[in-house]
Amino acid sequence: MLAPVDVTGIRIETDRLVLRPWRDGDLGDLYAYASHPDVGIHAGWKPHGTMDESKQILDMFIRDRKVFALELKESGRVIGSLGLEEMRPDPNPDAGFGREIGYVLSKDYWGRGLMPEAVRSVIEYCFSVLNFDYLTCGHFVYNDRSRRVVEKSGFTYFGESGFKTSLGHTELSRNYILYNNKR
Repeated sequence: MLAPVDVTGIRIETDRLVLRPWRDGDLGDLYAYASHPDVGIHAGWKPHGTMDESKQILDMFIRDRKVFALELKESGRVIGSLGLEEMRPDPNPDAGFGREIGYVLSKDYWGRGLMPEAVRSVIEYCFSVLNFDYLTCGHFVYNDRSRRVVEKSGFTYFGESGFKTSLGHTELSRNYILYNNKR
């Protein structure tokens, strides 16, 4: 079942990142990474073409209260996002409460281990503070960078499914689950 979540007022710190709610002042940083042609395509959305488009997404992040901004400590810039989304598909509706982790990172910061750092911190928060029973995560079959994040974060493969993207086509997605062993 879908676990309730609200990131309002939540601040998670790692060695290099601060995970926090989105703010109106993050618009420029969001547009800077979301407008890059190589970023959104791996998550199933087209690059942001205008600041107005990014503003609509930012407003949604703020309103829905389920997506963290990833702020780089050394610069204070937002370089990505990590959301606690509805599951696609829900692997076991009788397993308790969970959410799906979805993430995106500025191409300028790929390959530095920042996303596994962020994902592990959110896993810890979801299991220790929110008492989720499980988390899921998925990636398109061709997306090796996301596959490595999933593997480094301890998820276990459970199957493949089609994912309808906002680009109007369906991508094959590999899906993973991680159970809360502390319960």
